[in-house]
Amino acid sequence: MVRDDGKRNFALRATDGDESSVFSGNTPRQAALKAARRLEPGSSEDEADRIELRLREKGTDKVHIYEGWAWHEAAPDDKPDWMPDEITEANVSKQGIEHLDE
Repeated sequence: MVRDDGKRNFALRATDGDESSVFSGNTPRQAALKAARRLEPGSSEDEADRIELRLREKGTDKVHIYEGWAWHEAAPDDKPDWMPDEITEANVSKQGIEHLDE
């Protein structure tokens, strides 16, 4: 279901079907990246734990499945004053789409 500003809402689903958080984005990947930034970050991208993220698009029966991971990285040299010296980066990889039977 698309909002007036073009963004769609995606609910993060646990394995038991509980939907605890909602992330918005123009695409499912954008919402998945926001969800991945909340994961426990590793010390580097190679050492970060890969976690399955299941995002149900609100108003539909589609569940977008991603593998997500997060890690700490040094902030860029031209960072603004308010930005900390170490930031959290994240990445996701699409695994597929499922349709709910509910």
